[in-house]
Amino acid sequence: MKIYTLTGDDGTTSLSGGKRVPKYSARVEAYGSVDELIAWIGLLRDHKENLNHKELLIYIQDQLMRCAAALAHDDKNPLSKEILPEPECLPIIEKEIDNMEATLSPLKNFILPGGNILVSYCHIARCVCRRAERAISRLNQTEESPEIVNKFINRLSDFLFVLSRKIALSLDIEEIKWHV
Repeated sequence: MKIYTLTGDDGTTSLSGGKRVPKYSARVEAYGSVDELIAWIGLLRDHKENLNHKELLIYIQDQLMRCAAALAHDDKNPLSKEILPEPECLPIIEKEIDNMEATLSPLKNFILPGGNILVSYCHIARCVCRRAERAISRLNQTEESPEIVNKFINRLSDFLFVLSRKIALSLDIEEIKWHV
């Protein structure tokens, strides 16, 4: 199978099941942002400092692929198979957040992202996650997306923030607090 199909040359792409939509549609923007997030999670997974999170990061990528598939699903087309994140994805992420937070000092200020390239990558992934969340929210103004997708993306941004703090702690990187 060739990777190029020529069908998108007119500025359209197909949803699951074959329906053609503009590449700028809210649905494509939403699942495209999730796709970008999958790549950022892969970058986080590739760092040796995340070795103990590798399996969880692979799991997160799988759940994000499911989120993207759910966002690309055409519920009006019987040929489009609905794929959703697993119901246990939320408690899995929440438990990991709780475990990491138990080792961190409570925050009383915002922190400035940075101090280490991996910590910065976590913050970039968090920002991409928030952008995906905004794109999904925009989509929800005209078309409904599955509730579990909304919840998972929201929880994932929290996970990425806490992961950045956990990595900073384990690498003895000072968190720079933002003071007003």
